[in-house]
Amino acid sequence: MRLIVALTGASGQIVGIRLIERLISKGIEVYAVASRAAKLTMKVETEYDEVYLRELATKYYDEDEIHAPFSSGSFRHDGMAIVPCTMKTAASVAYGITDNLITRAADVTLKERRPLVLAVRETPLHKGHLSALLRLSELGAIIYPLVLSFYSKPKSIDELIDFLVSRIMEQLGLEVDYRRWE
Repeated sequence: MRLIVALTGASGQIVGIRLIERLISKGIEVYAVASRAAKLTMKVETEYDEVYLRELATKYYDEDEIHAPFSSGSFRHDGMAIVPCTMKTAASVAYGITDNLITRAADVTLKERRPLVLAVRETPLHKGHLSALLRLSELGAIIYPLVLSFYSKPKSIDELIDFLVSRIMEQLGLEVDYRRWE
């Protein structure tokens, strides 16, 4: 299996990093890309950096590397997740603004009818945000706000993060074992 994971500048960088870690641990090829803003937010929120992503991912690209293989529909992959996803990125994808590798890859993923998960990280939402998210859903994207689950009775922040990551992995078509609603 081959997946694309993009990180944009919203808060919640650890969720995207943990997603890549979990996918790699399952033997999945991960093509990762981080925006400039993601790299800045990562430094503020975590102990990780771009060097770690480069070492972790199967292949790593910067957002300006528009020549990356997954910027084309002829590149075979099984889906893409943007985690965390800024509203700027979501709106760009919703309206076909493909001015960097992340939005181009998302656009290609949609046009090729592959799973695209956008883990949006914004609150509260205004009508413009909601309109863009509705448009994305109508285009076939999976909108997955990074909303915490408490029915799993988490005992740590790591458990909350792992739950979010498990649900995102499931949306990408993977079999995942996690505590479900009973």
